[in-house]
Amino acid sequence: MCVVYVGLTISITARAFTGLDTQVAQAMHSAWQPSLHVVFQLIAELGGLEVTTIVMAGLTFYLWRAGFGSDALVFVVFLAAQALELYYKLNFYHPGPPRSLGEADGPSITTFLESGQGLGNSFPSGHMLRAVIVYGLLAFVIRRLSPSPAVRTLAVVGATVVIVLLAFDRLYLDVHWESDVVGGLVLGAIGLLAGTVWLDRPRKPQN
Repeated sequence: MCVVYVGLTISITARAFTGLDTQVAQAMHSAWQPSLHVVFQLIAELGGLEVTTIVMAGLTFYLWRAGFGSDALVFVVFLAAQALELYYKLNFYHPGPPRSLGEADGPSITTFLESGQGLGNSFPSGHMLRAVIVYGLLAFVIRRLSPSPAVRTLAVVGATVVIVLLAFDRLYLDVHWESDVVGGLVLGAIGLLAGTVWLDRPRKPQN
């Protein structure tokens, strides 16, 4: 997975995705319906820093209160992913779609931070990165702890639906290139894998 992400960043640097990025952005711009704008702004909130932080904090608190103190440290994966996203946004030159294509994104503190700090680079998509890690970990914990098969299935389906919706949302609002979305998905999958490995680690036998 790490090799895929490195290969993706190299390909973007070589402008291998430029043509496809432009085609997808123009297609989404042509399909734009103003009446759906508010709907997609609301969908965007699911991957925003505020909502994902609340969900991650809730999951961490639950693990801690349920007696899984060391498992609660999985929140470090979320923090590390945020730090890595910021590093890329500051150092990896990849400007986002022009304003002539993009629509107003869902309101978030990250919008003001990026405009205030001049973070014009858009790789990877932070919404996708956060969504894959947070909703993926939530589904993983529910599958492990819930006694109900229906709830376990619903958790996985729900997480998948949210991630797919957000991927389309990022493209439909033209706030990210297709390569940004793929980058967020891959980097998020790496973080999710790291988190599940931690949660699924071998346990010491109880005395």
